[in-house]
Amino acid sequence: MALSGGLAANGKAALLAIQMWADDVNAKGGLLGRKVQLVNYDDQSNPANVPGLYTKLIDVDKVDLIVSPYGTNLIAPAMPVAMQKGRTMMSLFGVGVNEQFNYDRYFQIMPVGVHSGEAIPEGFFAAAKALNPKPQSVALVGADAEFGKITVDAARKMAKAMGLKIVYDRAYPPSTVDFTPVARAIQATKPDLIFIAAYPPDSVGIIRSLNEIGANAMLIGGGSAGPQFASIKTQLGPLLNNLLGYELYVPSPKLKFPGVEDFLKRYQAKAVGQGIDPLGFYVPPFIYAAMDILGQAVEKTGSLDQAALAKTLHAETFSSVVGNVRFAKNGEWEKPRVLMVQYRNVDGSGVDQFRDPGRYTILFPPEFKSGEAVVPYRKE
Repeated sequence: MALSGGLAANGKAALLAIQMWADDVNAKGGLLGRKVQLVNYDDQSNPANVPGLYTKLIDVDKVDLIVSPYGTNLIAPAMPVAMQKGRTMMSLFGVGVNEQFNYDRYFQIMPVGVHSGEAIPEGFFAAAKALNPKPQSVALVGADAEFGKITVDAARKMAKAMGLKIVYDRAYPPSTVDFTPVARAIQATKPDLIFIAAYPPDSVGIIRSLNEIGANAMLIGGGSAGPQFASIKTQLGPLLNNLLGYELYVPSPKLKFPGVEDFLKRYQAKAVGQGIDPLGFYVPPFIYAAMDILGQAVEKTGSLDQAALAKTLHAETFSSVVGNVRFAKNGEWEKPRVLMVQYRNVDGSGVDQFRDPGRYTILFPPEFKSGEAVVPYRKE
């Protein structure tokens, strides 16, 4: 798990959720009558460290179960080791990792569904379809890196299927720090929609630059990684108002899954002073659910046999703090559940306001919808 380096904040939050699960299951007697012991090492957010650490965990530490590191780039190098050793692996927030391996003992807890690259833009374009008058044009912008490419490729297909005119479609270098030229080029095309697929620092830069030049559109955002985290929410503050963003959980009455509020209350109390997300909406409940599901599968299987464990994970529907989860053949959620929300009523940069359901209007998917989109982004 990343406890240092660029992914440390998420890695530490994930590890806290795992430790909470271990404490909870041990308080009930453990798994198969044995107490759970966690063995973990810091991968330093460096993919090159991952294969050696998993080899050590399996061959030297003799662990019974493995879970992945946090994040796509760290999960992929763990896969060859897991496959060589025949291990079932619960994966923590990887997008499309198993597309290249097709491993039948791989399971992934981020709810992106079988076609993982489509899950984020789907909600943005579903919201666009509901607008009246109908949008006619779209600008697509993303980083020239894996996440940006995958997400913009899917967005482009959806835009064409809607009959939208694509007036801007460019990738920027990941090293970009000044997004004003990008924002000006987008605004020059006067798009009705602006779809952004960027990682956190870029998301902040693009959103700030669009605001600084007075750019406007019916809908802006969609695929920005960053606003899911408390640190980015507080950085952007009121600039979030009317922005569209993807989330996995928000404090909405429609998302009161059994146990999730209790988990978040306990997590938030433990997160104080640890330099990790104080809200914990994005990563922690899903990591806790991943461990809970793995534990349920062990009990249902009645053994630690890896093939039997994978069979159970494929066959069953599991209840968790993030709702019911059933895995598809490729180990992703059988039904995706990425939320598209519009941020509302953000006032200042205080973090506590983001605990309020009134800051989020869920536009997609339909079963969790809590309101209609407000347009345009900048209300004059």
